[in-house]
Amino acid sequence: MTTCTLVTGASRGIGAAIAHALAATGHRVAVHAGRDTAAAEQVRDALPGKGHLAVTGDLTLPDTCPRLVAEVIEGLGDLDVLVNNAGVYAGHPIDGTSYSEWQQAWRATLDLNLVAPANLAWLTVDHLLNRPAGPAGGRLISVGSRGAYRGEPVTSAYGASKAALHSLTQSLAIALAPHGIMAAAVAPGFVDTEMAREILEGPGGDAVRAQSPFGRVATSAEIAAVVTWLATDAPVWISGSVIDANGASHLR
Repeated sequence: MTTCTLVTGASRGIGAAIAHALAATGHRVAVHAGRDTAAAEQVRDALPGKGHLAVTGDLTLPDTCPRLVAEVIEGLGDLDVLVNNAGVYAGHPIDGTSYSEWQQAWRATLDLNLVAPANLAWLTVDHLLNRPAGPAGGRLISVGSRGAYRGEPVTSAYGASKAALHSLTQSLAIALAPHGIMAAAVAPGFVDTEMAREILEGPGGDAVRAQSPFGRVATSAEIAAVVTWLATDAPVWISGSVIDANGASHLR
């Protein structure tokens, strides 16, 4: 039976790599973008296999998540796996940001990095519990961050949101186990994406690469491989786990 999967923030970077890796294993994938419909469609059209979908919407708006999940279920025919990947990383140092900017940064970061994944999780679980096939086999996978443990001094809202996302994942793992639904997360370190290119190619790039004893940062494909395993082949007994994928740059 084909697995139907929604990947948020999948129009580029880690999300696009996750969508491709999942499609290569037989998933039918809904590729989500916040605003760039053309980018989501471009990723969708490049996926292996057939029956994929492109969906667009600002996940921080109250009505977007219910509409999005409904579109995915209608377009794919079902929803078995949710991959919460969409997120924002914006600098707001406490000693260099005005109070109004500080408030805005926290609100925007928590809305996208934490509240939206929680809302999508509720909607996905509601579908799983009420579909004729039953909930067993459903999986909720979240992309967290090393920053939840290591600290993010310039982007504290990001670090806090990812720590909360890890906690949400573990709470859902306990709550949903009786229904046969698995919840897990991956916590990447620095990843070579378009968003990170400026830092990696700048004067601080060598220092970033030196954080790992491998002397480099992760590729999007490496993070996608972990997410794909969690969404596809990982035993249900791993539910509640947050898997570090940071090239030994932070050990705990």
